[in-house]
Amino acid sequence: MLKTMNQKISIFLILFASGYLYLTYNLKEYPYVPVDSDLVPKLLGYLLIGLAVLLFFDKSSETEEEKEKRKVPGKELLVLLAVGVMILAYIFLLEILGFLLATALFVFFCSWFLGYEKWKSNLLVSLIFPSVLYYLFNYLLQIRLPQGILPF
Repeated sequence: MLKTMNQKISIFLILFASGYLYLTYNLKEYPYVPVDSDLVPKLLGYLLIGLAVLLFFDKSSETEEEKEKRKVPGKELLVLLAVGVMILAYIFLLEILGFLLATALFVFFCSWFLGYEKWKSNLLVSLIFPSVLYYLFNYLLQIRLPQGILPF
């Protein structure tokens, strides 16, 4: 039944999207909002299922060269693992340090780890980017982001 890698991946994606959709239907509904908080997650879940179905019926065949491209060298696997650990640390520190500090630290150290050597521009971007996002969300969109240890 599952002959190609695309079919195997599509089955996994359909199962993942189904679980994701189940969770989106459990989100709290708000009575006085024109667009509820579950709209975008539901749209993304159904989009993922639709694309996974298209992937399942894709007729393209995989060559040996494409199979070789799929293999990840050990060094790159360690880099992926390290970035994954940084993402988990960011998630853990987001509520504690707040959005501004956690995002600034994450952007700075992740880009430095991935090889960006201009530390001055890296520092500027890691400070300006979360500050602009924080201002947009907190003051313009009225969506509160975690403030953490900062007083604002």
